[in-house]
Order: sequence, then C-alpha cells, then structure tokens
Amino acid sequence: MGIRLFNAKRIVRRILLSPETSSIVPKGHFVVYVGETLKRFVVPISYLKNPSFQKLLSHIEEEYGFNHPMGGLTIPCSEEVFTSLTACD
Repeated sequence: MGIRLFNAKRIVRRILLSPETSSIVPKGHFVVYVGETLKRFVVPISYLKNPSFQKLLSHIEEEYGFNHPMGGLTIPCSEEVFTSLTACD
C-alpha cells in the first residue's frame, strides 16, 4: 500500500507542476478528468488518503496506466461512480 500511495503522490506532483494546470488549480488540489466526456474535477489531495480512492487509482493504473497527455489524471469511470465515491469523504 505504501508503494501505491507513493506512486499516486508522484503522479499528483507531476500534474500540479504541469504548466497548463498549475495556475488554475488551488493549492492542495489536483485535476481529475472523469468519464467519456472527460468532465474536469478539482479534488483535494486529501483524497489520496481515502482507501476507496486509493483502490480506484490502483485499478486504473493496472488497467490503463497513468500516461495521459491532458496534464491531469484521467479516470475512465462514469461521473456518477466518481461523485458517489468522492461524496463519502
């Protein structure tokens, strides 16, 4: 679990340092693109401590990898699933 959290932190750090997102994302947050329409969500970094969010990130990494050209993390689940997961925090 520590390795996965480290990978997630590394990815979020890369996203936050991206020139196209750093000026529009509040400190302590990162960008996530969700669903087929790639709806943009700005979520707190504290979500990385949420076991459900960690599990989702691990599944995405195994299935799709984290190399995305948009400068944010792409999560290929429905918006409804994502919002229900993040509403629990």
